[in-house]
Formats: sequence, structure tokens, C-alpha cells
Amino acid sequence: MKQPTYLKLIFVLFTIVFISCGETKKEEIVKESAEVQLEKTNFTWEGANIYFLLTDRFKNGDSLNDVNFERTNETAVLRGFEGGDIKGVTQQVKNGYFTDLGVNAIWMTPIVEQIHDGVDEGTGYTYGYHGYWTKDWTAMDPNFGTREDLQELVAAAHRKGIRIVLDAVINHHGPATDKDGVWPKEWVRTAPKCEFTTYENTTACTLVENLPDILTESNEEVGLPPQLIEKWKAEGRYEQEVAELDAFFERTGHPRAPRFYVMKWLTDYITDFGIDGYRVDTVKHTEEYVWEEFRRECDYSFEKWKKDHPSLAMDDAPFYMVGEIYFYNINAGKVYDFGDKKVNYFDNHSFTSMINFDLRSTADKSYEEVFSRYSEILNNEMDGFGTLNYLTSHDDGQPYDVGREKTYEAATRLLLAPGASQIYYGDEIARSLQIEGTNGDATLRSIMPWDEIKRDSDRKQLLVHYQKLGQFRNDHMAIGAGVHAMISEAPYTFSRTYANGDYSDEVVVALNVSEKEKNISVGNLFEEGARLRDAYSGLQATVEDGRVSLVSNFDIVLLERSN
Repeated sequence: MKQPTYLKLIFVLFTIVFISCGETKKEEIVKESAEVQLEKTNFTWEGANIYFLLTDRFKNGDSLNDVNFERTNETAVLRGFEGGDIKGVTQQVKNGYFTDLGVNAIWMTPIVEQIHDGVDEGTGYTYGYHGYWTKDWTAMDPNFGTREDLQELVAAAHRKGIRIVLDAVINHHGPATDKDGVWPKEWVRTAPKCEFTTYENTTACTLVENLPDILTESNEEVGLPPQLIEKWKAEGRYEQEVAELDAFFERTGHPRAPRFYVMKWLTDYITDFGIDGYRVDTVKHTEEYVWEEFRRECDYSFEKWKKDHPSLAMDDAPFYMVGEIYFYNINAGKVYDFGDKKVNYFDNHSFTSMINFDLRSTADKSYEEVFSRYSEILNNEMDGFGTLNYLTSHDDGQPYDVGREKTYEAATRLLLAPGASQIYYGDEIARSLQIEGTNGDATLRSIMPWDEIKRDSDRKQLLVHYQKLGQFRNDHMAIGAGVHAMISEAPYTFSRTYANGDYSDEVVVALNVSEKEKNISVGNLFEEGARLRDAYSGLQATVEDGRVSLVSNFDIVLLERSN
């Protein structure tokens, strides 16, 4: 097959291997290339720039998959499927949208098959468009795409130096409906409802009514839920799924307890597709040892995938596991306090990182107060681990800038803060977070307004600001993973330095500087006569007496060594 000339590479034909077992077949997609040239960059998860998107709300790449399982009931505003899919994400990977933003990882909401019906959860009739209402972990929801679509996304992203992070839900399956029954009682509990005041009433309970809680604490062996047996037989893959489960339990020695089934099904997305990480949902609602077990299986699967696909493996970075503990913040270090029990989710080698709920509450704090504190914690108590900072998300009703009135400041605070950064889809173009007619978190989940980017000059200018900061962060691990030091208060200037083995990186950043002539101290970081480049304006400068002079129309300077 003749490949497009712009790739300047010759790729081997992708092969599709069908594995037969008895009367059924399960499609296993294997894409391998003898000469796939991946974008090679210095990378660490501690300083990653992650773009988080709702798969259904980002971009509709295939309108033919918009309606499935007769999901045609009228829903409340923004509580139904809107057409976004994996193909839409892949299109934006290929056209360079994420590369231009300096994004080096994409986190997507769950893509597994959702319940077929909807429910009214007090905020209006809702379908599982968000991905957190699982019906079958072993299948992808056709509204999101196919196995081929996911394989193409991972391959396309890896070629651009971008990693793919999916969302893992082990705590619960989807609500019960007329079409989607509750799993057997040996699999789930349906009461009591969580109270969130002790360890026990945060873990051994259901998050909300009608959200069956997987018995993750149980070691009792259970058979498959009848719903899955019936479904798999109707789809012609029962024998294959059972054979794979038999092999998994034989290899691991785990009892056939509920949590281990789910772990097997989730780690299949690693061995089958080569995803690079999981954002783990509702961590504090599941016993901590579950995450140790899950981590081991993820690491095993990731190493197996890299061994089986050496030309597609990006580098030696470990599998990423970032946990969601609602209201965890970096000031707690490695410990989360349930009130009657403290749990360390890091030192037992479960999580690479935790989502940091603190940054979005720092509007009344200076850059220096936030940056110095984060750097101190990350380079001491949490050295070797990390946090994922954000200002906006899909379920936090108290974002940093709900009215989108401080968009440039928000970008600067997020993308220059120590730790990993999470851009929520549309942050970069001020997608509205206040949608008329919505209830609850639906207001945070509007459709990405692609057409408005083209015709709105304000959105375009904000996007450029995000792109410059994001590319600078991606080019310099020192920003997220380095050591912060203030150089001067006025103008506010700081350095970030990073060293690991033979690799070192150093930058100087100045904020709130004059929009014309600038004279900036670089401290002792750069030697006399060093040639530097301002990555924001593109201007060059030479260090003289420990300072550089620039004239630009911007109030920010991002100094790096000139190539």
C-alpha cells in the first residue's frame, strides 16, 4: 500500500487477526509497523500536560454512530448523547490541534458500553453519555466508536508523542433500568447510601441511590452475572470471553471475586491497544488494597504490550495511574484522612499521582505563594510522585473562573504551576460553563464550539496564549517537574530547574512585566553571554550582567536557551 508522502515513512500493512474459539470469535486488532517513527521527547508524568475531554462532547467524527440501542427518549438539557466519538478525537490528533497546545497526553471519559436505557436522577432524564454507567466492561459503546477506532487513535497519538489515558471505574456498574438489571447480590450491594464521615461509610456503601456498588472487599468466588452470559452468547463471543477469564485467573492465582473480573476486563485495554494510563474513578470509595492489586495487573499488562509491540512503545515511562479522591489537595501530601483512618495511596506503589483539588481555589493567592508551596511539597514529601492540577472539570461545580472572566490568568496559573496540568476541553477557548436550562454538572459539559473558534477573534487569541504556554511546558520538563525559585518580586520572575541522569533543563519566567521595554534578571541561572530565546514573543536576547533586555507587546516572558 502506498502511504501518503507527507509522512515520509513506509508503513507495513495493518493486519486484523481473528481468534476463533469454538463457535465464537473475538476480534483482536494488532497494528504493528517495522518503521513507525514516534515523536521522541524527554517526558515525565510528574510534569505532563494532559488534555481532559468528555468523549461524547468533544467532536463528532462519525455521525453514523450517533444513535444506538434505541436511545431516542427526550432528555434534559445536555443529558443525552450528542455525537462526540473517538474518531473526532483522532481527527484532532492528526491535524495537530493537541500538538499545537503542547499536550502530551489525552485523558478521555470511559468508552466502555453504557446502560442501554436512561434514568431520571433528580436532574432530568439522563443517558450514560458521560461513560460512568457501565453495562459491559468488555465491550466498547458504539456511540463512542469501535475497537478499530481506538487502535487508530492510540497509534496516531503515539506518532505525535501523545499518550492516551482512559478512565477506569471499578467501584460500581450502571443504574438499574427496565433494560439494564442489577447484577447478582454476590456481585453488588444496593444499600446503604454513603455518608462520607468514616472509612466504612465511605467504602462499604453506594455513592448514590440506584448505583449498585461492586463488592470490592469480597474474596468469595462468584460466577458470571447472567446478564453478561446472555449478552455474550447473543453476540457470539461467550466461549472466547470465558477462555480468557480462565487464563487470567490461572496466571494470577486470584480468586474469582468480583473486583478481579473487572480488573481483567480493564487491563485488556492495555494489552489490546497499548493505552498509557488510567485515571481511576472514585478511589476513596474502594478499599486501598484494591488499587495495589490493580496497579500490579496494569504494570504487567503494560510491559507485555511493550514487549509484544516494541516499535510502538514510546519510551520507558511507567504506566500512569492518577486517582480521583474527591477534595484531595496537595497540602495533604501522600495521606487522605477519612476522619477515623488515614490512608497513604502513594507509598504502596498504587498511584503515580492524585488529582489536586486545591489549585482551583487559589484565586486569592499570588503566583509565588502557590508555586513555591507546590514545589516544596512535590520535591520533598512527594518526591517521585505527583499531582494533577486543574481549574475546571466535568463534575466540580466550583471552578476557578466559572464566568470565564480571568481566562488568561487561569491559563498562566495552570500551565506554569509545578506538577502535571489538566486542561479541560474548551478551557483554551473559554467554552461557557453556564448553559441555560441545565441542571447540575450538565452545565460544565457543553459541546465543544469548533465553529466559534473560527469566527471569534477573542477565542483565537486566548487559544494562542494556551498554545504558547503549553508548548513551553511540553518543551521543558523543568516547568512541571522541576524546582521553583523566585528571582525577583517586581517584576515577578522565577526559575525552574530539573535534572535527571544526563538530562538537565532550566528556564526563567517573568510575569506581569512591561508590555514594551523589559529588563529581566536571570539570577545565576544563565552564564554571561548566554544566548536566550523568549518562547512567548520569539525574540532573542543575550545575558549581560545577569539580565536580558527585550522589547515586545506582551506582559509575559518565557526564557529558554536558544538553539
